[in-house]
Amino acid sequence: MQCVYVLQSDSDGDLYIGCTQNIKERLALHNAKKVASTKSRVPFKLIYCELYLNKKDAFPREQYLKTGWGHNYLRKVLSNFFNSQEV
Repeated sequence: MQCVYVLQSDSDGDLYIGCTQNIKERLALHNAKKVASTKSRVPFKLIYCELYLNKKDAFPREQYLKTGWGHNYLRKVLSNFFNSQEV
């Protein structure tokens, strides 16, 4: 099973979108600074994930979520989460 996931950096608030078979292990790798693209932005928390039965369905979804339309979708779906963070 594939998980398309969205992480939020506690240090800068930015999002990271990825895909993995093991979300627990992947989150641990991000937070252990073992992922080059995110090591300067740790720690991360998981804020969203979608499960797929195979890679052929998961990877196009990951690519979509990385687009402007995908970011708009996430803002809409997670509106209560993002609104609760505003100070």
